[in-house]
Amino acid sequence: MLQNNSALKSLIDRLWNNFWSGGISNPLTAIEQITYLLFMKQMDDLEAKRERDAEFTGETYTSKFVGMYKVPGSMEEVDKQDLRWRNFKRMPAEAMLLHVQTKVFPFLKAFEGGSKFTHAMSNAVFIMPKPSLLVEAIKIIEEIFVEIEKDAVEGGHAFQDIQGDVYEMLLGAIASAGKNGQFRTPRHIIKLMNDLVQPQLGQRIADPACGTAGFLLGAYQYILTDLVRKENPTALQPDEDGFMRATVSATLNENLKHIVEDSLFGYDIDTTMVRLGLMNLMMHGIDQPNIDYKDTLSKSYNEDAQFDIILANPPFTGNIDKGDINESLKLGTTKTELLFIERIFTMLKMGGTAAVVVPQGVLFGSGKAFVEARKIMVEKSELKAVITMPSGVFKPYAGVSTAILLFTKGSETENVWFYEMQNDGYTLDDKRNKIDKSDLQDIITQYQNRPRTASTEAQREGFYFAIPKQEIVDNGYDLSLSKYKKEVYEEVTYENPKVIFEKLEGIETTILKGISELKKLV
Repeated sequence: MLQNNSALKSLIDRLWNNFWSGGISNPLTAIEQITYLLFMKQMDDLEAKRERDAEFTGETYTSKFVGMYKVPGSMEEVDKQDLRWRNFKRMPAEAMLLHVQTKVFPFLKAFEGGSKFTHAMSNAVFIMPKPSLLVEAIKIIEEIFVEIEKDAVEGGHAFQDIQGDVYEMLLGAIASAGKNGQFRTPRHIIKLMNDLVQPQLGQRIADPACGTAGFLLGAYQYILTDLVRKENPTALQPDEDGFMRATVSATLNENLKHIVEDSLFGYDIDTTMVRLGLMNLMMHGIDQPNIDYKDTLSKSYNEDAQFDIILANPPFTGNIDKGDINESLKLGTTKTELLFIERIFTMLKMGGTAAVVVPQGVLFGSGKAFVEARKIMVEKSELKAVITMPSGVFKPYAGVSTAILLFTKGSETENVWFYEMQNDGYTLDDKRNKIDKSDLQDIITQYQNRPRTASTEAQREGFYFAIPKQEIVDNGYDLSLSKYKKEVYEEVTYENPKVIFEKLEGIETTILKGISELKKLV
């Protein structure tokens, strides 16, 4: 697997160090500039593949690099062939930097990724402080792609899938420097949540605070895997976390592809994250992603009752200006972790299901808005599950304890299923090394087979159990697992005090004897 490819990791570290030493120290800026270069390389590679395929099949294909390109803001026209990575990478350093800045990058900004991509890229800037930085970055990216191809051949992986993994490794460094407040949801947690809600082909799926679009990519992966499972189960391979997955580059006919692409919707209030999310999905084969710059908590957003599935890890401990909050949100708070629960509820169609990550404080906070947010899930929805996660799951980016909440709008809560995750397959320190212990597959199995009735007192001693709605209501809608789990105390038998004193006296006699013998030696 890619994660164990030390050569690739070394190259990615070199690429990051190259940008840092070159004067681009902001992680988001660096990942954005690296993304643009990766995109230029991929544009060329994809067009070359399409040209070869057309030649092999005898079909007609007009490359995006055929014809002349009018340079924006000038009367100059250039041959589009000069905009290909394979051609401009051979130019002298200073001429290449000017060529990429003034010709290649504007061409990339107008690339056919749909109007959303063009709009998101309208204010994008190609920042490269010096020619030598561009030359070195291109050299490293060339080596990365060689390593990708090598890994694909040796491991039997699809090239595009591995390339997407490289991109995710780069995204993983966004918050490593502790800047910008951004951190990704780990891929194995995204996979877990998708396996729990099981998105289906044709369902409308959204993330109201999508960041780099990891949840949407996970939903795309799940749907693709489901299609492959039905047609050719042997094509599935276990990934590093034990999940059976198809590669994202598995063949989809154009009709199915459009259905999937038209099903995924993401929103974010950070223009940089919107660009990264768009490119992340495009690099994984989704040609025209539906990701918009939009604050889903504000007055400008009114897409209620539109979605079948919502997957999200909204911002924690944030606040929004009271005057900007959408009038449909009635919780009476400015805390984003609570407002997003209400927003997600309103976005769901009747019968729609959400899986959302929240800080564990949401489960037991005593303030009125906390209680009302929990009542939305218990009284207006079927709160299906509360899965608590250990605090190390989001390290090294954050140490906060979190939980996954699953609820279906319009259904009625009878029992709420709780699971206390102990291990997610990685150490819970900042290093997050892979370990053999993982509860993820067990969570999926136990959730799918959860009982329809409440658990007995004895069953509450384990890591998972079901609690009746009325008991939760009686406890002020408290959803903390510790409130309902029955603690088991081991009986400890102590020795008779007389025996303990005799042992202490024996020890003291031995010590005094030893001291006496030492004195004789002095």
